[in-house]
Amino acid sequence: MFVCSCNMLTDQDVKRAVDDGATRPREIYAAQGCRAQCGNCVPGVLCLLRRALQARSEMAASEPLPAM
Repeated sequence: MFVCSCNMLTDQDVKRAVDDGATRPREIYAAQGCRAQCGNCVPGVLCLLRRALQARSEMAASEPLPAM
């Protein structure tokens, strides 16, 4: 799904950027070599960013601890 029509940024682009370490909207745009233009997409990008970060956190919390 497109979340930014100015930069043709998709939800998958957001996910990949988060997987690569992005934690802020500007890092999402930078990962695609762009920046917010009109700004209408920023709330959607922020929502997707938060969801991806939460999912990553939940996944890390559910991983078993290494044996000692």
